[in-house]
Amino acid sequence: MAAPTHPKAPTGLRPAGRKLWNDVVAKYTLRVDELAVLARAAKTADRLAELEKAHADLGRPFLTRGSMGQDVIHPLIAEIRNHEAHLSTQLAKLKLPDMPAAGETGGTGRRNQQRDAAQSRWAQAHGAGA
Repeated sequence: MAAPTHPKAPTGLRPAGRKLWNDVVAKYTLRVDELAVLARAAKTADRLAELEKAHADLGRPFLTRGSMGQDVIHPLIAEIRNHEAHLSTQLAKLKLPDMPAAGETGGTGRRNQQRDAAQSRWAQAHGAGA
């Protein structure tokens, strides 16, 4: 049997988005709707990387001058925070099994039991085996 092929990454992804896409599709088989969510997450990862680079290029300022001359938090910080939250929300929609965090040893990570059951039912219904 031939090795399974992975869905191609959407065109236009940059390195951060392409890495996210490739990492996920290499480990998981996603439905079409989940692939659409992953595509949006990958584009968000690219925008987040661009925002972080822009902030770094400015020297990572924490404060800037507001319209009345007062110190205010730099707008890129809020935008980065918003994109981080948005990316987390998109990835949570995929309901992928939790994997050990980087650097953790042992453990298999928690599994998404509903996803496992659904994939097992699908495999049985389509003669693919569990």
